[in-house]
Amino acid sequence: MIVFDLKCAGEGHVFEAWFGSSADYEAQKARGLLACPMCGDADVGKAVMAPAVAAKGNSRPDPAPTPAVQRDEPVAPVMNVADQAKMQALVEALGQAQQKALEGSTWVGRGFAEQARAMHYGEQDRASIHGEVAPAEAKALIAEGVEVAPLPFPVIPPHAKN
Repeated sequence: MIVFDLKCAGEGHVFEAWFGSSADYEAQKARGLLACPMCGDADVGKAVMAPAVAAKGNSRPDPAPTPAVQRDEPVAPVMNVADQAKMQALVEALGQAQQKALEGSTWVGRGFAEQARAMHYGEQDRASIHGEVAPAEAKALIAEGVEVAPLPFPVIPPHAKN
């Protein structure tokens, strides 16, 4: 096995990838099977790497035995460029849907649970709100019948934006 640092041409993301040999890397690149895992860019090449310097011959520790690979174990499929583009489009659409849903919503920060309960029990007028709540508190809200849902993407509080 050989490891290469790869870099996408679009955003310049650097990531590590393992190959059976240099020829395997070249073959996968020629077939268009390589893509940046962060942005999906298929224009990927080798990045500059620090050379691997071997230890002095008489000071190497005994190598650990390599475990045998079980062939009956499932292998994770490699996502091709077309699937990556579809996934990226899906994530972008989800982000746009969240943004649209939050347009009429008010950020209440850590006061979310208190305000959601107040609306649920009729102590406060209903409104669209979003904020922060610990997972245990979210479960408690759901157990009480308070209608809450997690957002797919984190929200930057208004006071934290530049």
